[in-house]
Amino acid sequence: MPLQSSRNRSKKKGYFMETKNNLGKYILTGIVGLVLLASFDQWTKQMAVKYLAGQEDIVLIPGVLSLHYLENSGAAFGIMQDHLWIFVCTAILFLFIAAIVYWKLPRIKRYLPLHSIVICITAGALGNVIDRIRLRYVVDFIYFSLIDFPVFNVADIYVTVSSIILVLLVVFYYKEDDFYFLEKQKKQEH
Repeated sequence: MPLQSSRNRSKKKGYFMETKNNLGKYILTGIVGLVLLASFDQWTKQMAVKYLAGQEDIVLIPGVLSLHYLENSGAAFGIMQDHLWIFVCTAILFLFIAAIVYWKLPRIKRYLPLHSIVICITAGALGNVIDRIRLRYVVDFIYFSLIDFPVFNVADIYVTVSSIILVLLVVFYYKEDDFYFLEKQKKQEH
């Protein structure tokens, strides 16, 4: 029986090496997500508390953009004030679903944008749920006064921008056949 070439033993598929134990890529992804969360979202919120709480707004672009400290105990646009348990339960459910989606996405280059989107949305959700559990409110500090948009934070940017990119990808990049990857995976495993 001929020896298998090293090429056949470890096949590269897209951006991840396919192996029996893919723990390394999940650890790396978790680290990247935590860096996004810790270094940008939580750090900017700490800076907002330190330099903006109880202070006058800092105008970055007059009539357009300013930094305004706000403690938001509600959801987007201030709705559902003081319903902590709903937010925490929703975040836990969302994080569970995101983990399943991430785990099931094929490890090929075509799905790299979806992997990135799941990581960014998860980092945003975690950033706000950490605030809700730790402080009982979310620290918001970015204000677009030009359109009187509600005050928001970096975690909100992660979730919003990632969601917009997801919609654009679904509408313009992925085809209907791309969303049957779970069925294809199941058939290949059996």
